[in-house]
Amino acid sequence: MAQRKVTAIPAIINRYTATPINSTKKRRVAGYARVSTDNEDQTTSYEAQVDYYTNYIKSRDDWEFVDIYTDEGISATNTKKREGFKAMIADALAGKIDLIVTKSVSRFARNTVDSLTTVRKLKDEGIEIYFEKENIWTLDSKGELLITIMSSLAQEESRSISENVTWGQRKRMADGKVSFAYSRFLGLDKDNETGKIVVNPEQAEIVRLIFRLFLEGMTPHSIAAELTRRGIKTPTGKDVWNQQTVRRMLSNEKYKGDALLQKEFTVDFLEKKMKKNEGEVPQYYVEGNHEAIISPAVFDMVQAEIAKRTKGGTRYSGVSIFSNKIKCADCGGWYGAKIWHSTDRYRKVIYRCNRKYNGEKCQTFHITEDEVKTAFVSAYNQLVTEKKEIIANAEIIRRTLCGTEALREEKVRLEDEMSVLVEMTQNIVAENARIAQDQDEYQKRYDGLVQRYDVIKARYDDVVAAISDKEAQSERLENFIKVLKAQDGTIREFDRNLWGSMVEFITVGRNKEITVTFRDGTEIQA
Repeated sequence: MAQRKVTAIPAIINRYTATPINSTKKRRVAGYARVSTDNEDQTTSYEAQVDYYTNYIKSRDDWEFVDIYTDEGISATNTKKREGFKAMIADALAGKIDLIVTKSVSRFARNTVDSLTTVRKLKDEGIEIYFEKENIWTLDSKGELLITIMSSLAQEESRSISENVTWGQRKRMADGKVSFAYSRFLGLDKDNETGKIVVNPEQAEIVRLIFRLFLEGMTPHSIAAELTRRGIKTPTGKDVWNQQTVRRMLSNEKYKGDALLQKEFTVDFLEKKMKKNEGEVPQYYVEGNHEAIISPAVFDMVQAEIAKRTKGGTRYSGVSIFSNKIKCADCGGWYGAKIWHSTDRYRKVIYRCNRKYNGEKCQTFHITEDEVKTAFVSAYNQLVTEKKEIIANAEIIRRTLCGTEALREEKVRLEDEMSVLVEMTQNIVAENARIAQDQDEYQKRYDGLVQRYDVIKARYDDVVAAISDKEAQSERLENFIKVLKAQDGTIREFDRNLWGSMVEFITVGRNKEITVTFRDGTEIQA
């Protein structure tokens, strides 16, 4: 039997680059440089990286310089916004680059998934990455293990930095320190000398106009159209207003001098995704943080009006000052505008019950704008003749029915109770994590605390809403009294401002009888 013999045939082709092992062909090399902030010291680092890798690559006889790809002022947590990085990878996959040289794994990517995905994608095409600091060559047999370890460490570093930043931000919030984007905020500026929030007088007038138009009956959509028509710039300097911008402004507590902190929070430090805070993390409400543009009472009136318009699922129309101001005596629904003879010279705008032909037919008649105006003038003139008595009654109503002292005391008590329950819940959770105990008993205690909290929180929400309603009512009455005191006598024609400030609604009966209900609750048949 012949002796068994094994002969080794050495590899002559690089399995990654598909080139002869002893080939003297120059490798096409690119450098990648990145710094994560726009600070001046980091800019110096950025320029130094670019200069270093340009000279480093050109100094090698076996390398052919391709380019230096750069990203400045961008976080490395993910690669979505790194245009230089993405361009480099695209060129590499297009066959323009054989080797990428970069400072370290952390400069390349702090996301393990991004890092490994990119490394493997390039490796499959025979493209190598050299991480100088860690001395890692990705086509080396140990490369992938090392890159996995180093990327994971870098990712944890990112997590730690993110958590530290988040902690710092939340500590500032807990201390009542407020910051927001002044460049996208209308009416408030930052004083460069003191650093405090100050009112911009010109812009503040625009804010007050928006709130006034809303209380006069206009919708966010119609307000946006009116602001655009007047040539008023948006908070971001655009010419065309959007109704969502108006909605956000009407609900922004900063206009009454307060600040709600942590309305949103970062869900994932890798993706930087933001989510509206619906109770997942603490919020902080700072009262009297800065000078108010809108009085708290007026602001609360607007919130009450927003709730009123959205209540019941009916669509509010603010196309005119009479929208949602005319009620049907039969069904209690609102009258809506209808156009008769829209295409000819007999064109006419009338108002009729929106439910007139829905189900059971209402017996109330339509009404014209002129009839509404005439009825208001008549009712107003009757009201003003009893001016002193009406004002006295309104002031009594305001004192007796709009007081919030008892409700505010209850609010403080409920806040204390909720705080105690939160602390108790946190304590039993911590105890359960620390000490072994009966889980059924633990769950029973936990559920009991949560249920008690939910009951108190529901009552707390009702109390807060009641306070807001009473304050809004008080403001309406105060404004009503103020306007009525300023009137010297009767009027001869319809006054738009008086209509908006004094009338709650009018009611149309079956025989076209019109009853005007004023802000103080006074009802006068015109």
